[in-house]
Formats: sequence, C-alpha cells, structure tokens
Amino acid sequence: MLKQSSTIKLFKKIKIDSSWAFADKTRKDTAYITHGYHRYPAKFIPQIVSRLIERYTKKGDLVVDPFGGCGTTLVESKVNGRQSIGVDINPVAVLIAKAKKTPIKPLKLEKYYLKLKNKIDSFNRNAKVRVPEHIRIDYWFGPEKKKELAFLFSEISRIKDQDVRDFFYCGFSNILKNCSIWLQKSNKPTRDFDKKIPEPFMVFLRQIKMMLRGNLNFYNLLQERKFLEKTCDVYCADAREIPVKTNSVNLIVTSPPYVTSYEYADLHQLTALWFKYTKDLSDFRKRFIGTYHNGVKDIVLNSEIAEDIRRSLEKKDKKTAKEVSIYFSEMNHCFKEMKRTLKKGGRSCIVIGNTSLKGINILNAEVFTEQLQNLGLRIDDIIKRKIPSKNLPSTRNKKTGRFAKATDKNKINIYPTEYILITKKV
Repeated sequence: MLKQSSTIKLFKKIKIDSSWAFADKTRKDTAYITHGYHRYPAKFIPQIVSRLIERYTKKGDLVVDPFGGCGTTLVESKVNGRQSIGVDINPVAVLIAKAKKTPIKPLKLEKYYLKLKNKIDSFNRNAKVRVPEHIRIDYWFGPEKKKELAFLFSEISRIKDQDVRDFFYCGFSNILKNCSIWLQKSNKPTRDFDKKIPEPFMVFLRQIKMMLRGNLNFYNLLQERKFLEKTCDVYCADAREIPVKTNSVNLIVTSPPYVTSYEYADLHQLTALWFKYTKDLSDFRKRFIGTYHNGVKDIVLNSEIAEDIRRSLEKKDKKTAKEVSIYFSEMNHCFKEMKRTLKKGGRSCIVIGNTSLKGINILNAEVFTEQLQNLGLRIDDIIKRKIPSKNLPSTRNKKTGRFAKATDKNKINIYPTEYILITKKV
C-alpha cells in the first residue's frame, strides 16, 4: 500500500472537469488541418493545446514542447500566432512533426503530386528496383509489396525540396502498417498472415490526397490570420537538453511518455527500418526514457511518492522497480530543464495519466507534482479530464504491464482519465 501523503490526498479531492473532455468533438474535429496526417499513439487532441495557449499566452509568445511527439503543440501554436519549438528523441516523431507544422503552397505541392503520380503510373513490375535488405522488413513485408514500396520510397527521395520531400515521406510512413502483415487493429506488433494487403500505390495516392486537403486548409488558415511566417522549429534532441535560451519560454505544453515509452520503438519500427533510423530495434529502444539498459547510474527521484512506489515494486520485481526509478529520475531531470527555460511567470502544462505495473499503482501525476514543487515551481492548477478516445492501447496485462490482446484473460483497462498539471515559475 502506498502512503497517504498530502499530495495523494489532494488528488483524491480533485473532481473531473467535463469541459476538458471535449466530448462533443468528432474525429474530424481533432484531425482538422494537418493533425490527421499520421497515426500516432497517445497524442493529445489539439483542442487541449489551443485552450492552454489562449489561456496562458499572447500572440508572439514562445511555446515549447520538450516531448514534441507528432507536433500537435507546434501546429496549434502556429495557428494561434505563437512562436514554437518542439523536441523529440524519436526521429520518426520528428519526421511527422516537420511535415505537419510546415505549410506548403498548395499549387506547388499539387505539381509535385502529379509528377509523382506519373512516376507511379509508369511503374514496370519487371524493372529492377533496389529493395532494402533487412530481416525485420522481410518479417513484415512480402516481396511484391516490398518492391513497390521501395520504388515509391526511391522516387520520393529524388525530390530536392526538403519540405515537399518530408511531406511525401510522412505519407509513405503512414501507409507502411496498412501495406504490411501487421494486424491492422492492433498497436501491439502482431503478424496477421490472413490479412488482405492492399496495393501500396493505391493506398499511398489516397493518403496523399487526404494530406493535400489538410495542407490546403492549413495554408489558407495561416494566410488568413497572417501567421504563415510565424517561427516554428522542431529538433531531434533530448528533453533534458532543450535547445532554447534560459528564461526565454512563456509556456510549455507537453504530454510526456509513460514508463513503458520504449514501446514507441516497437510501434514505430516500420518507419525506423525503412528510413534507416536504426538497424537494431533493441538499440533503438535504448534512446527512450525509462529504458532499463540505457546506462543510467545516478538515480534521483525527488519525490516521496516515487520512493514508495519503488519500494512496493521491488517486492514484486526488481527489474520493473529499476525501470520505474530510472523513468522518474529522468523525468525529474527533464522538469529541471523545463524550469531553466521558463521565464519568470511562465507556465508549464503537463498532460499525464496514471497506470499500474505488477499490480502496483504508478501515480505519475502525483509523483510529477511532488517533483515539480520540490524543484521550486508553484502548482497553479490541476485539471482532471476524462479521455473519450485516444490512439493508445486501452488494455494491458495486469501482471506484466505490457500491451494486451483482446483475448488476454489478464487484461485491464488503462488511462480512463488524465491530469493537466499546471505550474508557474515564480
């Protein structure tokens, strides 16, 4: 049993604020402009970001997302006239974010699309195509589909304009799951040998047509608001070393990874392999926060609740206890870096939910609250919201904490609610 600290008691008193559920928003609403370019696990909806930006900043302010993910904060900052910087250690996330946050002149993009379509139409199945040689690519793709995808990837790679190339790369990345034997309705890497694989060219052209509409709406909206030139940058970097000046940030809006963040490596392996971001998935996993094998030695939890969770986990499984300890220690380091970047009076808004591992409640929100306070940030508000839907596996195995199949007898539901922790630098 975890101790009833003052922070835990505080959280028990927090009631759900239904206005933050945005339950009336449809999938179309949450995927407006460029937000629907690419599937991404656990992404927060743009309406949350937009409301926080409107509440805590003014036009021209700098907004930062240290766990930038697929770029939701960047896009919403731009459409609201704020400068923004996003950071993510995952090159797949950075690729998606670059495409989503970059408006391209619609006529220019249409011309590139037509050229690419002509190349596809001229594809000769007997022609020699240089296909990637990797055991994991062969694991997921049959030879014919792999050949077509290799042709497509090669033609996109010939595009010299980087923004345009990233746009089509993003589209290519998003069709990989559809064109593989990955079980379509599963986030867990599971092969479906009975899956009917669609034609890659057809799927790609349909994907790009959708993205062309998104870009058009994004470009027109920014043009109408005169925000086309608003600065918006994304870096493949560590959240513990945010590339911004000290005391320069007005607002941080972010949704950190959970303790099982190494699973992002599994979820994004198709793109990571095709784009040669990695040759070895086990090595790829080591880049993510909380990974047991990433070489962390000095663990500083900076939270009594985290210490209590560690002790409880050690009685169940020492490896899991260490993983969680590393995770909380690295998050504490990230919060320290966030504080450095914030201006006096600047705020950080951290969207996080709680989970469980080995039957122990992992109180991420409560731990983060203690860490943030112990670092000298003042708690301004704590919002509890229901999650109507989220692109994240909704079940885990209660014993292992890993993604669970629908047929798993030990499955449990996770993440029904989450918190927005709002702190202020005083």
